[in-house]
Amino acid sequence: MTYRDEIRPWVIFRLMPNGENACVARLRTRTDADAYASLLRQGGGVFQVMFDQPQPQSVNQG
Repeated sequence: MTYRDEIRPWVIFRLMPNGENACVARLRTRTDADAYASLLRQGGGVFQVMFDQPQPQSVNQG
């Protein structure tokens, strides 16, 4: 995960009918993500707001 992704942990996914998900946007706050998802839903489609927790970096001890 890049630094840019780390500072934008809230993700909006579009849920497709075939079971796939597409990342639409990454935002800094839950409030911003909910507001943007609300606007997207007005145009049609199913959108889900999720928190994308960064994965811990493995430490290479050698």
